[in-house]
Amino acid sequence: MTHEEFETELKKHPVLVTYFSHDECNVCKVLKPQVREIVSGFKDAAFLYVNTKESMEIAGQFMVFAVPTIILFYEGREAKRYSRHISLRDFEEFLTRMSG
Repeated sequence: MTHEEFETELKKHPVLVTYFSHDECNVCKVLKPQVREIVSGFKDAAFLYVNTKESMEIAGQFMVFAVPTIILFYEGREAKRYSRHISLRDFEEFLTRMSG
């Protein structure tokens, strides 16, 4: 994913849930479909996967040093960040408040 493609997605969606990980992370592989499923329950939210090994520029821009990292963007700005030990319940509750 290029920087331009990322910016396009950021502008397109009022709530963008960006999931940063890479293919060698087993925890990331388990969490990714769960996070995507939660996001699919919110009509204004979109899910975007960023592979940190393939998109190092984007990962660096947002200072993502550990995976998995979830960054929730609201109207183009970072609203919340979850990294490494992610509580899906807390994530879903925050998304509910943000989308509500």
